[in-house]
Amino acid sequence: MGGRASPARGMVADRRPRRNEPGAARFLDPTMSSRHRLIGRRSLLGAALAAAACAWPGRARAFGATSRLQIGQIQHGGRGNPRPTAIRRLGWELARRTSIEVANDALPVRLDRPGLHRTPMLYLAGDGPLPGFSEPERAALRRHLQYGGFLLVDSADGSDGGGFDASARRELARLLPAAPLGAIPREHVLYKSFYLLDRQGGRVLVKPWLEAQALDGRLAVVYSQNDLGGAWARAEAGDWEYPCTPGGEAQRETAFRLGVNLSMYALCTDYKDDAVHLPFIMKRRS
Repeated sequence: MGGRASPARGMVADRRPRRNEPGAARFLDPTMSSRHRLIGRRSLLGAALAAAACAWPGRARAFGATSRLQIGQIQHGGRGNPRPTAIRRLGWELARRTSIEVANDALPVRLDRPGLHRTPMLYLAGDGPLPGFSEPERAALRRHLQYGGFLLVDSADGSDGGGFDASARRELARLLPAAPLGAIPREHVLYKSFYLLDRQGGRVLVKPWLEAQALDGRLAVVYSQNDLGGAWARAEAGDWEYPCTPGGEAQRETAFRLGVNLSMYALCTDYKDDAVHLPFIMKRRS
């Protein structure tokens, strides 16, 4: 199931703006050299990189359980865990499809408590309005992102301009005021960090693109309005908890591939978007 997926019947076409089109997030430059990246990122992600080994063959088992990827799920005062089985299933797919060692479940994370650096990849979900963070919570999350952490924000309610969407946008603007949300260009390395992707997935397709906030040319925050967790969620009996509309199971598969790419990007952002690297990716994914 590698390579570029063929368009699925009934799926919404990908209309993400190209880099030079109006509306494209021009600050998202995937070709920025690694010397411009935050130095603190290497120390923050050291253990996670050892575990991931950038998903090439051979699992890094010698580092022990502390080197496993464990996604931190941010706790908040709203409905912060609308898809309880989603991260567990994504982790299962990561372990099956890549050589990343993954912890069984997400780790509940409180922004007002120490230890945030132990979870370089954070997940913030919500169904309905997101209560605003306190200034100390906001400062802790901002510091985490500035030192190289990665945050995936996932709207479970499928809202656009209200509900979780409106409140999440307000909170992200306060979190990184100098880095406004913008559509991720289709050429960005995120869409080729493991799978070659040209469309979106999720329980719904509210928007045919992802948005992001960038720090020093690196995606620090990625926002999906398409309820990725709803596509990932699977009951203990083995049934999918929610149908994916309008694209059905092809749309669900794209959601998993996107989750893999996001995890790979969070762990290994030194991918180069050049002609030398792409043939190797294509060979590995074919």
